[in-house]
Amino acid sequence: QVQLVESGGGLVQAGGSLRLSCAASGRTFSSYAMGWFRQAPGKEREFVAAISRGGAMKHYADSVKGRFIIARDNAKNTVYLQMNSLKPEDTAVYYCAGVAGGSIYYTSRQYNYWGQGTQVTVSS
Repeated sequence: QVQLVESGGGLVQAGGSLRLSCAASGRTFSSYAMGWFRQAPGKEREFVAAISRGGAMKHYADSVKGRFIIARDNAKNTVYLQMNSLKPEDTAVYYCAGVAGGSIYYTSRQYNYWGQGTQVTVSS
């Protein structure tokens, strides 16, 4: 079992950058595929980015491709989401998620561990 804690959210102007971190408990972080999702008010939770257990495979939603970068440091039990060129439509609560085994996953139902979320607000 793993517990996930996000940090790094905040208020930023359009065009700015933020880096989210997700720290995982436990000794088996490297056996978990990880992902980032977001949920804006009144909208469903949507996929943002995913990374495989070793970090070799990455996948992004079209809406963030070229602007966001997902990375992980298995030695630090942490997954990151570097967000650049932020837009007001990126405003949402961002969640990290994990699932043991497998390679890479793009839908929320495939993950069984979730953090509490961190708010990202982008002002215009």
